[in-house]
Amino acid sequence: MLSHASSPRPTAESSTPRPPTSGGVPQEQATILVVEDDPTLLTTLSYNLLREGYRVLTAADGEAGLALARQELARLDLVVLDLMLPKLSGLQVLRHLRAETNVPILILSARVEEQDKIDGLELGADDYVVKPFALRELLARVRAGVRRRAVPAAQPPSVLFRGPLRIELERRRVLVGEQEIPMRPKEYGLLVALAFAPGRVFGRQDLLDAVWGEDVIVDDRTVDVHISWLRGKLSAAGLEARAIQTVYGAGYRFVIPEQTAHLAAPGSDGGGRSRS
Repeated sequence: MLSHASSPRPTAESSTPRPPTSGGVPQEQATILVVEDDPTLLTTLSYNLLREGYRVLTAADGEAGLALARQELARLDLVVLDLMLPKLSGLQVLRHLRAETNVPILILSARVEEQDKIDGLELGADDYVVKPFALRELLARVRAGVRRRAVPAAQPPSVLFRGPLRIELERRRVLVGEQEIPMRPKEYGLLVALAFAPGRVFGRQDLLDAVWGEDVIVDDRTVDVHISWLRGKLSAAGLEARAIQTVYGAGYRFVIPEQTAHLAAPGSDGGGRSRS
């Protein structure tokens, strides 16, 4: 299933780290959770990740994996997640985790169909590796995921105020006044990307790279479909339809929306007019 030079050794659920044997391992020890029901593969991955210098946690089913992820959330740097798991599927675990954390998630799957990969990435996975795989490639992807987690990003605002629209970034909530607008992950990602830079024109490829990822192959018409859904939800919440404008031949731009009169009480500021 995978190629490697090391013999697997059993590992505990949380093991004492071994010194790193290769360059590129983060100096501060990173914690990786591996959720995999194949005991041989689980042992092999755990052993080799320990040799790379990581702290490794393991679970053999979806329920245990989700519980362990929640327990270790403050220390977790990456989740390696099989899709076909007992008790709770990998996709269900992914949905739960994405609602609670932005920890990088690398999917392992024997499913080779493109739609399976798209489904996993749509739900918020950061990477997708098809079984069988080369161990060196997987370890390289793990290192890349941990590095992305470790790089300190510029501190973004916790809330974006765009006219009557309020986007709570840390809680991944979108509200007009007190009304929360339910969003699919990609709809939310598109809204945040556009709203961060009002007036800027984003091409479809810009939005695909920002929301779907540069390495994901998706038809650019997918952006149009998601924008249509997003406009419908904003309009249903009482915002003007022109909040997301089409710039023909170029892409889309976000303009500070106005609120329809029936949602704003007389003398009210609409529950969220721009404060910055």
